[in-house]
Amino acid sequence: MIARRRILGLLAVAPALGQIPPEWVCPMDPDVRSTKPGACPRCGMKLVPGIPPIVEYPLKLTIEPRAWKPGERIRMCFEVLHPATGERVTHFDIVHERLFHLFLVSGDLDYFAHEHPVPQPDGTFVFETTLPKPGYYRVLGDFYPSGGTPQMAVKSIISARAAQLDFSTPRLSTDLAPKQTANLSVRLRTEPVEPIAGLKTMLFFELSPADGLEPYLGAWAHILAASADLIDLIHTHPFIAEGGPRIQFNIVFPRPGMYRLWPQFQRLGQVNTAQFTLAVKAL
Repeated sequence: MIARRRILGLLAVAPALGQIPPEWVCPMDPDVRSTKPGACPRCGMKLVPGIPPIVEYPLKLTIEPRAWKPGERIRMCFEVLHPATGERVTHFDIVHERLFHLFLVSGDLDYFAHEHPVPQPDGTFVFETTLPKPGYYRVLGDFYPSGGTPQMAVKSIISARAAQLDFSTPRLSTDLAPKQTANLSVRLRTEPVEPIAGLKTMLFFELSPADGLEPYLGAWAHILAASADLIDLIHTHPFIAEGGPRIQFNIVFPRPGMYRLWPQFQRLGQVNTAQFTLAVKAL
C-alpha cells in the first residue's frame, strides 16, 4: 500500500456558459481549492479546473546488470505505460520542478536517497548510481503523466546472492532527538505525543539558524515516511510553512508500528536531510 496526503478521485469539471464556474484544485493536494486559477500555496503546483478520476499508470523498471552487487555502477531505466493501451507514455507534466522524482530506501531503512532520473528522447527515464550495501531496496517513482493524475509507483530490487541475505523487518526504536544536518539543526515535536494510526498526526519542525531558508523543489520542505516493513510509503509537503524556521506537516499513518521519517529542507543552496523514527500506536 502506498499512501499520500493527496486523495484523488475528483471529477473533471468543464466550464460552460450558464454553469457554475469550476472549482480550481491542486492535483497534488486536492483539499487546496480556489475560485480562480493560480498556484497551490502549499506545494506550488498549478491549479486545474478539477481533475479526472484517478487511474494508475504501470511503471516498468529494468536494471543493468540484473545481478548487481553493492559498490557496482548500475543503470535503472523507468518506463511509464498507458493503462488503457499499454503503450509507453512520452509526455509528462512537471511535479515540483522535475518530471520524475525517485526515492530509494534500503530494506534496513539506513539508506535514503531522493534523486531525479534523466528524461530520454524515447520517453523513458534513466538513473545511474552505486548502492552501498547488499540486500533489498524499495524504489518509489513519483511522476505526472500528461492528461492523467499525479502518480506514485513502487518497485523492489534485490542484489545478487539474495538467498544469503536477511529480509526480516528491522527492529527500529524511537528517535526524536534533534539532528544536525548539512547546515541546519532540526528539532521535531509531534501532536499528539504518541501518534495514533488512522488519525491526524501533526509534525512540528523547528530549524536553526533561521536565516537563508529556501524553497526546495517548489515547496518549503518535503518528507518521506516509511513503515518499518516498507509497505507504507508517504510522500508529502508542509501543511503550514511561510519561509520561517517553523514548518508543520500533517500525516495520517495508516497502521500502527514503527515509522522512519526523512524530512528535507534547503538553506543557502544546501539540501538538508534529517532522519527521525517514531512509534505509531493502535486506536
